[in-house]
Amino acid sequence: MATIIRAADAHDRPTPTTLRFDDLAEGLIAEARSEAESIRRRAAEKGRRAAVENVQRRVAPVIEAFEKAADQLKQSQRAWLANWEEEAVRLSAAMAERIVRRQLAREPEIAVSLVREALELAAGSPDVRLRMNPQDHRAFAEDVAGIAKNLSAVGELKVLPDESLQRGECRVETRFGSIDQRFRSQLDRIVEELIG
Repeated sequence: MATIIRAADAHDRPTPTTLRFDDLAEGLIAEARSEAESIRRRAAEKGRRAAVENVQRRVAPVIEAFEKAADQLKQSQRAWLANWEEEAVRLSAAMAERIVRRQLAREPEIAVSLVREALELAAGSPDVRLRMNPQDHRAFAEDVAGIAKNLSAVGELKVLPDESLQRGECRVETRFGSIDQRFRSQLDRIVEELIG
């Protein structure tokens, strides 16, 4: 049966739309471009992360080697400084010894001061042996006797010449130990204290 379309019925029906391929194509292209841009951004970010990780993997051993080298340089520097400090202390001690010997040649009575110091340290010992360089022994026998007399705490004192001692040096021996007034011994103790 055939239907007749009336004008009144035509208003109730939807009007056919025209399908435009240009609009559809532009929409699809825009969507494809947006998706492509999104993929490109994700790929770029993933590529950046991979590149950073790759660089970190490659650089890590180099950084570790530099850190080890820096540590070795620091250790070498500390050893070098310690060596030069020790050498400087030893050189200073050698210079001090030369100065003391030169001063002693000008003022031989310095030996008497060293004897006094040693005997004061030996105070309270009943038997004391004082060893001196033979030249000092002859030159300062009276001075040493006067020192011993003034130090009442020193017991019986024997003064003995000793060829092993240089001018100005002396050594006091007691039953409790000895007091070494040799310049080299004193400087060695100072060096030992400074160097550790």
